[in-house]
Amino acid sequence: MAETEQWLIRVTGVVQGVGYRPFVHTLATGLGLRGWVLNDTLGVQTEVSGGAGELAEFAGALKDRAPLLARVEEVRVESRTPRAGGDLPTGFEIRESRRTGRANTIVAPDSHVCDDCLREVLDPTDRRFRYPFTNCTHCGPRYSLIKGLPYDREKTTMAVFAMCEDCRAEYVNPADRRYHAQPTACPRCGPKVALSAPDGVVAEADEALTRTIRALGDGQIVAVKSVGGFHLAVNARDAAAVARLRRRKKRDSKPFAVMAAGLDETAAIAHITDAERELLRSPARPIVLLRKLPGALPEEVAPRNPNLGVMLPSAPLHQLLLDRPESDVLVMTSGNISGQPIAYRNEDALAELFEVADLILHHDRDIHVRVDDSVVRSSVHPALDEPIITFLRRSRGYAPYPVKVDDIAGPVIAYGAELKTTVALGDGNEVYVSQHIGDLKNDETYASHREAAAHLAELYELKPRHAACDLHPAFKARVLAGTDRPDDVVEVQHHHAHMASCMAENRLSGPTIGVVFDGAGYGEDGTIWGGEFLVGDFASVRRAAHLRPVPLLGGDKAVAEPVRTGYALALQALGSPERAVAAFPALEILDDRKRTVFATMAERGIQAPPVSSMGRLFDAVAALLGVCAYAEYEAHGPIELEGLLGRDLALTAPYAFGLQQEGDTELVDPRPLVRAIAADLARGTGVTDISRRFHSTVVDMVVKRCSALRERTGIRQVVLSGGVFLNEFLQVNCLVELRRAGFDAHAHRLVPTNDGGIALGQVMVANARLRASPDSTDSPATPNPGTNECR
Repeated sequence: MAETEQWLIRVTGVVQGVGYRPFVHTLATGLGLRGWVLNDTLGVQTEVSGGAGELAEFAGALKDRAPLLARVEEVRVESRTPRAGGDLPTGFEIRESRRTGRANTIVAPDSHVCDDCLREVLDPTDRRFRYPFTNCTHCGPRYSLIKGLPYDREKTTMAVFAMCEDCRAEYVNPADRRYHAQPTACPRCGPKVALSAPDGVVAEADEALTRTIRALGDGQIVAVKSVGGFHLAVNARDAAAVARLRRRKKRDSKPFAVMAAGLDETAAIAHITDAERELLRSPARPIVLLRKLPGALPEEVAPRNPNLGVMLPSAPLHQLLLDRPESDVLVMTSGNISGQPIAYRNEDALAELFEVADLILHHDRDIHVRVDDSVVRSSVHPALDEPIITFLRRSRGYAPYPVKVDDIAGPVIAYGAELKTTVALGDGNEVYVSQHIGDLKNDETYASHREAAAHLAELYELKPRHAACDLHPAFKARVLAGTDRPDDVVEVQHHHAHMASCMAENRLSGPTIGVVFDGAGYGEDGTIWGGEFLVGDFASVRRAAHLRPVPLLGGDKAVAEPVRTGYALALQALGSPERAVAAFPALEILDDRKRTVFATMAERGIQAPPVSSMGRLFDAVAALLGVCAYAEYEAHGPIELEGLLGRDLALTAPYAFGLQQEGDTELVDPRPLVRAIAADLARGTGVTDISRRFHSTVVDMVVKRCSALRERTGIRQVVLSGGVFLNEFLQVNCLVELRRAGFDAHAHRLVPTNDGGIALGQVMVANARLRASPDSTDSPATPNPGTNECR
């Protein structure tokens, strides 16, 4: 065999815990190759010997034919050595994992239940019949169970369950799809479910499942321990049961997500496009925002909203709970008390969730990392070649998969923002973004935030040299950064981080226009920003234009009571309380005393900080139109204002914004817009038509301001970021119209455009500034203690 060679090949990416080594074994033996394959802390390494042609085919197939859950980043042939035919190894073996320094492989996210496992669960002759923890190398929990790398059973929460003889035989057989499936188990040796009432356990094993199904059919609320934490479940077809869940959870209007038994059941309650079908069936099993079919489910599930958040079962347990025609769609909302993070430990759920639930279905497979459901949206437009996929929340099924970036000189850890927060860890060419953590409003979420930061660092065995955080002096995330490494913290302005995040995930660099619209972010001048046009790059930006500020009457109280901001804006536009109320009857909800007090606060600046926020502008317009005077959840008014459009993205004739010059910064003035809306109301124009004109006006304003900045700077690269761009009408139309105007325009596609993406941007800004430090050599130097180098 003159052409016989030996190749040493390195494979990196998500290649552990996904059936990759058995795949390599099958591939090699099928091609008549000999050698070995193993896991190590860098990924997968294989040494193969055989003919040059077969080796080339083998190397190509390592990526092209990889298992479903694998995400191969690189296949690199590290060496090629000629070998004599008589000197070949015998056979092909899978070797034990090997320790080779710091962990640098990528942890697999949690995954769905595959069709093969589901068939076993539903087959009365199978030993795993109705077993809710059935999984294999192609499916099941990963990230939520992993304590360390390499990914082996002893480094997961399954280590406490000793495999029976049958499971062990599958586990050690390279030809079996459960070969080294670390969470593998069966009813004989694995975890078990139990059903508890307030006075204790009432059923176990299959009886617990049977009684849970019956309880859901009877309209009871059941807390269910899922892959990454607890859900609160109720029959979505039972309006009274859904209403009871709302009362107990103190959640009057915010839409609930539902879980449907399958695609047929989903098609009966919502419209589904091909792209949405793929998202629903993907291994990540996210919640997908679909256009709901009116009347298919009670309005209580998603009141005054054209969307319905739907997910398919992500675990055998879910499939079993949905296995009745009358309970084929369940509300599955986060298992928490309002304002708290989702419960994921049995003891916490049993101590807290009976405040809402009648029963709790729990089990003894511990969750090591709390992981909420991911939420995504697919948007289509005739001018776009493909759908835009937008993350509203990036968590289960996607975290902690990294975002690829240019070289990070770090490692750098970023602590994110205050709301919808995540943490991120950057090193080399990757930024690992954590699962969604939530709003840092209480000690429990703060503790979860700190745990997530520590877990990422421990998992990848990195000791971050630098930390990045938000500029806001009162943010808990900023306090945590200072506590963990007080002499090495880079502060990053909120909207700069938004802009940098979108640049990073789109692999952009150089001068960029950042259109950043959100509810609030601490500005470099100490005021609250949120309607920003920034110009710059990762290292620095300047504020080129922004919304004219409006007084936020009562500070944060105005966020919960949008009518305050509506009134303040009407006062600015119309000049007096009398004219404001005459133009906008919705303001009559304020009594005479409040109108007088609020007008005085606005005039004198008493407890009325100026805010240049697009989110607050949307709040104000929603209040002035009578859509939402008092918010029951974040962005309540803007969501219902957009909801009037029914996901119809058609533009209409815009209103006009004013424009003022303040030094080298443009102020975009909404007062002409408010007066035009008042005139339309006086003419009897419908609220839906006004909402469409308002939305179209913001799109028009974005294109005009970016065009003006391009004329002055020559920059044509634009990124859109900030929570306001969760508005589908705005995001899609701004992208389309900017591109039509000749811009290279980009939106988020890998991390959320809201504050869930902030940590990624903080890593990038911190890295750029540390690299530019005068003290920097080959790697960034530590900033001087006490300096505030990002201001």
